[in-house]
Amino acid sequence: MTTRQPDMYALVDSHVHLDDLSFEVDRDAVLARGRAAGVIAQILPGVDAASWPRIQQCCETHRDLYPAYGLHPMFIAQHRPEHLDMLADRLRSHRPVALGEIGLDFYIEDLPAEPQRHYFSRQLELAREFDLPVIVHARRALEEVTLMLRRIGGLRGVVHSFSGSAEQARQLWQLGFHLGIGGPVTYERAQRLRQIVAQMPLQFLLLETDAPDQPDAAHRGQRNEPARIVEVLQSVAQLRNEDPHALADATTANARKLFGLG
Repeated sequence: MTTRQPDMYALVDSHVHLDDLSFEVDRDAVLARGRAAGVIAQILPGVDAASWPRIQQCCETHRDLYPAYGLHPMFIAQHRPEHLDMLADRLRSHRPVALGEIGLDFYIEDLPAEPQRHYFSRQLELAREFDLPVIVHARRALEEVTLMLRRIGGLRGVVHSFSGSAEQARQLWQLGFHLGIGGPVTYERAQRLRQIVAQMPLQFLLLETDAPDQPDAAHRGQRNEPARIVEVLQSVAQLRNEDPHALADATTANARKLFGLG
């Protein structure tokens, strides 16, 4: 993990797809801008089996990047049963900091639900078996996701890009799960999310960009990147009436603890 200057933020981007092809032409410049903004570590979640080697290469090249491997529900058409065995082998031989990005997505109508449930359930079992935190995608599926987390038990992790209700947030905290908060919190129209973030227990808060997706309000329509996590930090600090440096330190401590970062 990189260090920072005394007057800089110390931030962990807990969810960024830096292996995405949109970063092929300027990945080093993107990383440099992130580091200059105070991003000292980034978690790179996988979405399908093809993404795992790319993520591994990125993380082996840059010491402040950390891998997570998983099978994302939006890519269900690309997953095969043998990929679960491949995932188990990779967790064993190239231990990541988390298992993810995994979950359920009932927002996209043509994504079949039953295969999603199968892959999600099996990956949760793998996370428990390998004692790894999970990075969870839950879109219009929070109730079922929470039920599955509770049923399997013995899990920890983060629900990335949380967009649920205050009661759904409380149920996740009761299970010891964090909320990943990114660009959507910077939009004034996101009143429910902003109220939850303003009042939530600090120990369950993680910051993220989900780059190249979900840019903050000041950069809507543009490719997102890790440096813009500062916009998320400042928005959250304002909502909570807290010092942004103290908030950066607290969320970084949360990420260090959850993902076992050095």
